[in-house]
Amino acid sequence: MDRLEVAHRRLHNQRLSGPPLPGPGAVVRHLGASQAQEYAMAKWSLGQRSEGADDATVQAALDAGEVLRTHVLRPTWHFVAPEDIRWMLALTGPRVRQMSRYYERRSGIDDDLVDRATAAMGEALRGGNHLTRPQLQEALARAGIVASGIRLAYLIMAAELDAVVVSGVLSGKQRTYALLDERVPPTSVLDADEALAELTRRYFVSHGPATVKDFRWWSSLTLTQIRRGLAIVGEELTSVDVDGLTYWFGPAEAPVRDASPTVHVLQGYDEYGVAYTEGRTAANIADLSIAPAGTNQVIQPLVLDSQVVGWWRRVVERDEIVAEPHLAVTLDGAQQDAMRASFDRLAGFAGMPVRLDLDG
Repeated sequence: MDRLEVAHRRLHNQRLSGPPLPGPGAVVRHLGASQAQEYAMAKWSLGQRSEGADDATVQAALDAGEVLRTHVLRPTWHFVAPEDIRWMLALTGPRVRQMSRYYERRSGIDDDLVDRATAAMGEALRGGNHLTRPQLQEALARAGIVASGIRLAYLIMAAELDAVVVSGVLSGKQRTYALLDERVPPTSVLDADEALAELTRRYFVSHGPATVKDFRWWSSLTLTQIRRGLAIVGEELTSVDVDGLTYWFGPAEAPVRDASPTVHVLQGYDEYGVAYTEGRTAANIADLSIAPAGTNQVIQPLVLDSQVVGWWRRVVERDEIVAEPHLAVTLDGAQQDAMRASFDRLAGFAGMPVRLDLDG
């Protein structure tokens, strides 16, 4: 195995190539979790991996609670499946909360305040109420808790990590929060080792080949936990050394690759890019300079036959999406057609035209 095969296996295992999954719920169950910081484009990540899904299909799954959005794994939003949310929060929530302590202290948040705020939000949401962030802010104010901006965000995150609050239905164009216990029926509880083994198995099967450090970044677990997880799953996973790195994955023959050229238009936080640290080079074997020098912006990758060859900027206008590709390579005619086809698929998902601005 070489790094190019690593990249193609990842495309296949993440379901960006090969047969799509039946729907958004199946995608998040397969991936374990999918980063969902940028809401509109995070839905596109699920749509890309689903058969025939458009934005309305994904939103319907979110409204129905078939897919949930919460803080888990790391201090950012993820889409997760309802049957996974409790054990995943129990396993990674304490680590995420610990990683948030610095910002909590800067915002004047302590454990007592978290307990009072979580109780106030829980009471406001009880009875099937789905409330927007400003409405939760008002509920906190009624309880004598002043919170806005980062302070409000971290109080809500703490309530999510405590398995009290989770995403609700869309209200107009505003996202809402609901009580997790009212959104998710009781589920069997995995013990610590079962949860550790399940997350280990889920990551390496869906994201592999990947390294231990990749998994550590993705999950926030400690190296001790990861080593134990690998020991528990045993021969369900295998490993291979490539260019000095050890990659773990589910045993399988090398997948049939999509016909070349194939282009994938990804969101900036798509799992194909964000789920790796030291193993990230497999998607840029040529070591191309993709991001503009000195930038700290989130790069939305353009992937050609498993390799990142550029990025694109998205501008939503009244009646269309303008896409500005920025390429680190020169595409031939067939590759340009493949890129246009991928943007056409985005247009179909979004339900509005996508105009390519090649001079952007």
